[in-house]
Amino acid sequence: MADDSQRPIVIKRIKKSAGGHHGGAWKIAYADFVTAMMAFFLLMWLLGSTTKGELQGIADYFRTPLKVSLSGGSGSGDSSSPIKAGGRDLTRSDDLQMRRGEMPEQKRRLGIREAKTEVMRHDMVRLKALKGQLNQLIDASPFLQQYRNQLLIDITSEGLRIQIVDEQNRPMFDLGSANLKPYARDILLALCKPLNEVRNGITLTGYTDAKRYSSGERGYSNWELSADRANSSRRVLIEGGIEDGKIKRVVGMASAVLFDPGDPYSPSNRRIAIIVLNTEAEESLNKTSGALAASKGNVPSKDAIDAASR
Repeated sequence: MADDSQRPIVIKRIKKSAGGHHGGAWKIAYADFVTAMMAFFLLMWLLGSTTKGELQGIADYFRTPLKVSLSGGSGSGDSSSPIKAGGRDLTRSDDLQMRRGEMPEQKRRLGIREAKTEVMRHDMVRLKALKGQLNQLIDASPFLQQYRNQLLIDITSEGLRIQIVDEQNRPMFDLGSANLKPYARDILLALCKPLNEVRNGITLTGYTDAKRYSSGERGYSNWELSADRANSSRRVLIEGGIEDGKIKRVVGMASAVLFDPGDPYSPSNRRIAIIVLNTEAEESLNKTSGALAASKGNVPSKDAIDAASR
């Protein structure tokens, strides 16, 4: 028996043949890279085409998936679905599930309303303070106290209204004229300082009683008379220090709005109304004036109207 130790040792080497350029592994890596890039750009496209509400719904789901799933949505899902699942149904847009992307617009509108409410509240505080200041001024002035019954102060939807009304034996103007009595002029001058301390705009309106001129409405009538009396009051206020830009409107209403409807010929129907406008009324008046200026191309100045009234 031959000795096995004398047998020759044969080493078999298996030669693996690899492809050129370090084999084909790089192709697999490159394919993975291209796939990842495609997924990345697809993700970017989805993010760019998704509303904020949809993104918030996705974020809610991935932030607390178990909670959302167990609660059947609870604001982030759809509780009307028979299958309890998390997340929002992003394909729905009915009244039961409004997309959150629409909420900022609603919040913006709500913010505007709240801002307007706050402005109105500040206006009311300021106008009430002015009313109290005027009442104190009248009570502290022996001159104004004797005309207390002719000075009526109240707050309307437009702002603070100050009415100076006629009495039977104490008219503010000469009969059928726009010439102010001396005491009526002094009343207007006494009001100038407190009126000028607020930034609000002012309107002036003249009123007459229902007694007509003998010439009727075709000639010089109560319409012209009421407008002229309002304009005369405006000139006195300007003389007393009121800034011309504060006066936003000067009109005559004749007997169209009676103070005492039960007695159209009552002296109290002859009056001058000064309104310290609140912000809303002043903005509305400015818009109306701007629209008129745009439609007509030109609006005559107060000086031109004043010159024409002379």
